[in-house]
Amino acid sequence: MLEALICPQTHAVLTYDAERQELISKAAHLAFPIRDGIPIMLVSEARKID
Repeated sequence: MLEALICPQTHAVLTYDAERQELISKAAHLAFPIRDGIPIMLVSEARKID
């Protein structure tokens, strides 16, 4: 299912961080949380990364 998800801001491919339970958008420098197995694809819920 990960292949079907893209960054809502840049439309770039996401990578999965199993340890942190996040989907990472390197293009937008954002990490989207996964809560109870559901990806939260809202920019307002994303964590900024370097």
